Amino acid sequence: MKPFLKWAGNKHKYLPRIKELLPAGHRLIEPFVGAGAVFLGTDYNEYLLADSNPDLIGLFRTLQSSRQEFIDFARSYFVPENNNEEKFYELRDLFNKCNDRKLKSALFIYLNRHCYNGLCRYNKRGEFNTPFGRYTTVYFPEVEMQYFMKKAERAIFECADFEEIMLSTVQGDVIYCDPPYVPLSPTASFTSYSIEGFSQMKQERLARVAELVSHRGIPVLISNHKTEFTMQEYSKAQITDFEVQRFISSKASARGKAQELLALFQN
Repeated sequence: MKPFLKWAGNKHKYLPRIKELLPAGHRLIEPFVGAGAVFLGTDYNEYLLADSNPDLIGLFRTLQSSRQEFIDFARSYFVPENNNEEKFYELRDLFNKCNDRKLKSALFIYLNRHCYNGLCRYNKRGEFNTPFGRYTTVYFPEVEMQYFMKKAERAIFECADFEEIMLSTVQGDVIYCDPPYVPLSPTASFTSYSIEGFSQMKQERLARVAELVSHRGIPVLISNHKTEFTMQEYSKAQITDFEVQRFISSKASARGKAQELLALFQN
């Protein structure tokens, strides 16, 4: 089952490659859960799913606890009169000012499905600022939300830094990391997924922590672009690389092939 959220870098298409390399274990830990494609496509006994984006984790917790009642509430925003530019920006403004978790979570789904390319982007003030997507019709992912809701019975959701999550692991855990990718060029960087961004220093810290916990017997699999930087940072891991199609660019001419890698840190 696909995730119910649109998501840049969604791993649903590449799940077979990831699952080939993910070791067996009791619990899967994802410090960068995103839309949850790997969570949804695997079958571990337990899951610890974390992210630095509080809106995302708030949504997952709301769906987990309120279940069908929340799904019905979220669906109420998916009406034709809300699929226009004026209403989109009105609801985006409401989302940015809202402190009610149920409403904010429902609006997060609305924005995700109505905004440009499902891109989750924030400005320096912490405001969601992705523009209107101009879709003729917008799909409400009820079936996908119901599947996620059922699978979430085995999950704990945390809003936390990746290092805190990774260092909390115990024997029997397996870690899969899908961080914001290292840019392929100086102008291609996308680090605004959360307010803090994801710097080169954090990329380096992720590699160090992955190596550290692997020495404790906790395997770590990381996805990223294949670059000189990542090949150097992941030099102590088993590397598998492959070619992917990129779709996130606003220019069709820039949506070409890119090299990705999977780095497995394992003793």
